[in-house]
Amino acid sequence: MNISMTHLDLLENKQDIPILALGIQKEILYRILMGEQGHRLRHIVSIGSTSYRISQSIEWLKKNFNHSFSIHALAEQVNMSASSFHQHFKTMTSTTPLQFQKQLRLQEARRLMFEERLDAATASFQVGYESPSQFNREYARLFGLPPLQDISKLHDLSNI
Repeated sequence: MNISMTHLDLLENKQDIPILALGIQKEILYRILMGEQGHRLRHIVSIGSTSYRISQSIEWLKKNFNHSFSIHALAEQVNMSASSFHQHFKTMTSTTPLQFQKQLRLQEARRLMFEERLDAATASFQVGYESPSQFNREYARLFGLPPLQDISKLHDLSNI
């Protein structure tokens, strides 16, 4: 996507941002919707479409990742059968709903340990894990290192 010089000039003329920002946002959205992948985005946001219903479930999972859920209940929320929901969810996200939740939990736990300096056990409980050992195994599987080593490495890298 080409960004005009006028848009880049806003970075230097910050007083223009409140007045011109809405128009620029509309232009960007228009160009995205009319671009080569626009049909995919329009399909996702079409109310009632399967993609839209799956996106509603994704939003629910993002807000409630620390709570247990059943596939049947989640599918029912979006008026789909469990098998159809599971299939469409995996098509759209390349992962299952449970794996998606696990990734959200682990990413949030990583953030809590790195930014808020929580220990692994506390972070694991806050994101919904009941077993610290299970959390440690799944964390190492996703990030390649156990929590303590990973966070130490991240802190070292951030101090460079």
